[in-house]
Amino acid sequence: MREKIQASDEGRITAFQPKLQNSKVRQKSKEYVLFGTVTQQTRNQYNGQQASSNDGAVSAEARKVERWDMRIMEWAARKDHLGGIPRKMMFTVVGAFAKSVANLLNTTTVNNLETLLRLVRHRPPGVPLLTVSNHMSTLDDPVMWGVKGFPITDSELGRWVLTAEDICFKNPVYSYCFRIGKCIPITRGGGIYQEHMNEALDRLTGGAWLHTFPEGKVCQEDAPIRRLKWGTASLIARAPITPIVLPIVHHGFEKVMPENYMFGRRPPFPLCNKDIRIVIGEPIVYDVPKLKQNAVNMSRDLSFSHHGWPKTICGLDEAAQRCLYATISEQLRVVMERLRRATKSSLQTN
Repeated sequence: MREKIQASDEGRITAFQPKLQNSKVRQKSKEYVLFGTVTQQTRNQYNGQQASSNDGAVSAEARKVERWDMRIMEWAARKDHLGGIPRKMMFTVVGAFAKSVANLLNTTTVNNLETLLRLVRHRPPGVPLLTVSNHMSTLDDPVMWGVKGFPITDSELGRWVLTAEDICFKNPVYSYCFRIGKCIPITRGGGIYQEHMNEALDRLTGGAWLHTFPEGKVCQEDAPIRRLKWGTASLIARAPITPIVLPIVHHGFEKVMPENYMFGRRPPFPLCNKDIRIVIGEPIVYDVPKLKQNAVNMSRDLSFSHHGWPKTICGLDEAAQRCLYATISEQLRVVMERLRRATKSSLQTN
């Protein structure tokens, strides 16, 4: 039985299944309850209709449609969906668009691209890669991968990425396109143990490349890196094989796709003649066992309101989990802020 729990910003849990214990990931394909047109808004509307309606046939039909939508989006996420042709086509089209925006319409400079290329192509088998970056616009992904020399059109090497469900999965067409584009829908505010995070964990378990925006939303202000959400930290801690974490900071996408361009809306097309700067840091290797032990020690005298987090995740109770995720997030934020300052200094010099 699914346990419904309400919690706060960092740890709000909307749907946790006790079957997920000690970083064991649920069986692929059959247990992902997250795909496609069934957005959080749709589920809320459906729940309200179900509660107020006495017509059992209507609710049964709604459940049937929901299951069908989920099944279609499950198929779209599979590597062998229609022989992999839709995914290859999507990566080719989106890759061409990203390269055009990054290299033809604008000027993009990249520092330390060779490190990213090495980790994408030649990291040890089975070792996952987790790239993280600041979030300056809705075009950050995929345009940041459209730089010269990067194989963005290769669907085999392409990243999985966490995307906002309310933006990218708002209708059936969007849902299908983003799924074949290796996007994982995340309900913002849904907490670090929401069902959608289980697929992300599963991808890391399989040694894939996953990209996240740990700030949680677009911020176009010239300001320090904000406090990071704990979802990325939880993936680092829960993955059976600790991923290689590669921080990336960029500047200029906020000029290519400003949030308030005209009448408080984004422009219909990317703007041109802008300078984009991307700085890729050095890999971060986390000693997760040591961090866990430190978290246990730190949490012994910690007093806070409990929100019903699962005690079996990472082998830690809720207090220790909070300390662990806060520590990892802060370490990552400090590294990203250092890169941001370096990027800003180089822009001022030029």
